[in-house]
Amino acid sequence: MKENWKAGTMISPVPAVMVSCGDIDGEKNIITIAWTGTICSEPAMCYISVRPERHSYDMIRRSGEFVINLTTESLARATDWCGVRSGKDFDKFEYCGLTAERCKNISAPAIQESPVNIECRVKQIIPLGSHDMFIAEVVGVMVDDSLLDPQTGKLDLSRAHLLGYAHGEYYALGEKLGTFGWTVKGSTLKKEKKNKK
Repeated sequence: MKENWKAGTMISPVPAVMVSCGDIDGEKNIITIAWTGTICSEPAMCYISVRPERHSYDMIRRSGEFVINLTTESLARATDWCGVRSGKDFDKFEYCGLTAERCKNISAPAIQESPVNIECRVKQIIPLGSHDMFIAEVVGVMVDDSLLDPQTGKLDLSRAHLLGYAHGEYYALGEKLGTFGWTVKGSTLKKEKKNKK
């Protein structure tokens, strides 16, 4: 038996990311965002949705740039704090002990303590209601070398201990269950075909 609820934001879990914005040499800020995701592979594009009353909103709108910084278990406290305090009242970098790192392609700062920093340039802003969606092209990515397999150089995000967010609660991501396409690779596929005959 299932209950019928009113329409709401039920997709879970979602990322809990810290978005840094502004200018590394001037005013800068961090905002925690859960409404974010990938929208295109070629070119690489993503989005963040931000309430217009948030302090970071005008900074992102003016500069047309932001950085999506992936968050980890060790960044959980900073992630939450940056989501409930305003940059009007606090220097979030200083208060949380975070380091503003210079990006290669944009003026907005990255968060050095984040293992993956995604440099974004805004292409379009779409007013949607409570939030405006900033659609952006990914113009660069910085990855901590501790996440790279020493033998293959392949990215292993399980080493980062990333955070997820679901209905007001933060979660550590669990163990890997498989890789893309693992259910149909190799002998598994042959066995499935044989069993269907």
